[in-house]
Amino acid sequence: MVTTIIVTVILGAIIGALARLVLPGKQHISTLVTVILGILGALIGSWVWTGLLGGGDTAGIDWIALIIGVIVAALLIVAYTSMTGRKRV
Repeated sequence: MVTTIIVTVILGAIIGALARLVLPGKQHISTLVTVILGILGALIGSWVWTGLLGGGDTAGIDWIALIIGVIVAALLIVAYTSMTGRKRV
């Protein structure tokens, strides 16, 4: 249980950072918000891939779910910055 939480937070940080890298400009959000949005992006991306699109169960890294997670996290970051009114420079 604790290991799953730690892995989720680490993957969320990585996915959040990747999402911020693919977005143009600079986003003025904290590291904590980046991790939270990355975790949400990973969870939603995994759900979309396995639940809605019928993605397979892989033995290794599921690259398609990772890419979908980054895209979802990037969309969440854009939504968050537009809702909080913080502009990209």
